Amino acid sequence: MIKTKVTVIDKKLYPELQQQYSADSHKGACPCYNVGDEYIFSSDEKHDDVWRLGLNTLVKTTADPDFVAGGPKIPHCTELWDAVSRYIFASVKDRSSLRCWMKEKNALIVCCSDGTRPVIFKIERMEDEK
Repeated sequence: MIKTKVTVIDKKLYPELQQQYSADSHKGACPCYNVGDEYIFSSDEKHDDVWRLGLNTLVKTTADPDFVAGGPKIPHCTELWDAVSRYIFASVKDRSSLRCWMKEKNALIVCCSDGTRPVIFKIERMEDEK
């Protein structure tokens, strides 16, 4: 089984862009994720976390897991899922999928597509488990 670890490494907020373009100009930083949150995605013949939109993939958080995306009650946010699910899917299905422009051959830095409050993630393909 190939496993992929996804870690929230940063959250950004651009209040000037929210003020200028958002209907709710004071919505603040993304409430779905916290810096340091970790997720483990896996896939095999009987189980596929990608198909379930990452529900219950959260393995580490400083917040209440019931209120964190990817926890037991909330799937990942659609902005994140649309931007990064293809990388997670490729990682859990193909051993060479993350070999690209990064220093670490099994890691990739990506972010969600929310332009006023993006969340930045590190995706790492973990060693195969027998």
